[in-house]
Amino acid sequence: MHTPDLKSLQLFAAVCDAGNIKRAALQAHIEPSAVSKRMSQLEERFGVKLLHRARHGVAPTVAGEAVLEHTRSLLHILQRIDADVQAFAAGVQGKVRIVASASAIAESLLDDIADFMREPAHQAIQVEVEEANSQGVVRAVRDGSAALGVCWDQVEARDLHQIPYRHDDLVLAVPRHHPLAKHDSLYLADALPYPFVGLPPSSAVTRMLDRAAAEHNTAVRWRVVVSNFDAAVRVILAGLAITVLPREVMGVFAGADQLSIIALRDDWTRRRFAVYLREPGLLPPAARSMVDFLGARLVTNPE
Repeated sequence: MHTPDLKSLQLFAAVCDAGNIKRAALQAHIEPSAVSKRMSQLEERFGVKLLHRARHGVAPTVAGEAVLEHTRSLLHILQRIDADVQAFAAGVQGKVRIVASASAIAESLLDDIADFMREPAHQAIQVEVEEANSQGVVRAVRDGSAALGVCWDQVEARDLHQIPYRHDDLVLAVPRHHPLAKHDSLYLADALPYPFVGLPPSSAVTRMLDRAAAEHNTAVRWRVVVSNFDAAVRVILAGLAITVLPREVMGVFAGADQLSIIALRDDWTRRRFAVYLREPGLLPPAARSMVDFLGARLVTNPE
């Protein structure tokens, strides 16, 4: 199989971004005819048309969009390789890439990483943190794009090793004058008649709420869906809905002190987090140090 050369793929991405072969050629300091030839060679290599050519420009076909997506991923990986190598050349002795859920990041993970990096033995270690949903966390560790993952410990990941980390408690957040605000604690079933604001369907909290509602032969009334906890708090403050959020993140959002926070009696509202990794013995020293450090945080976070 003849693999397309990197330069042709770079030019293909540039052509798609510019929407015009001449403009892309000008930016790359190459003759337009040479760029056009490379695009034709790519199409010949893949055996499918990659570009719609019109009088005033070009646009990727459906197949072209697929190639473009993979090309962008490849170029991003190459940029990361270059950045990592440059960092080592500048004296960095290790780098740890972590993918974590929004809950883990919003609660304690960043503080723990900061503590890790302050230790004299870790001064020359760089840490990169990326957010993803729980399935994305596991996928990143499984495919090797991240050394470590941190998320809810109930995600399906039997092929990965799991190190216990911290825990959190899910609570019900409602506007101050909401009918439920007078309660100190209740069951989720008591709140299900009211409209909720939720995170995307793939988020761990949303899946847990949908599952819990189904056990009561009903469904959560999703009135609004937002992308993060901060936006959810804003919706509640506006009096539009209620929701379930980790107690540990509530204090960091503006206006959260104006909400009523109600404890939930359901067993599933106490969640554990875990650090996910592949084979511990194959971890680089920097990642191994991070795993040991995060695992020790369980001792300082008792039940």
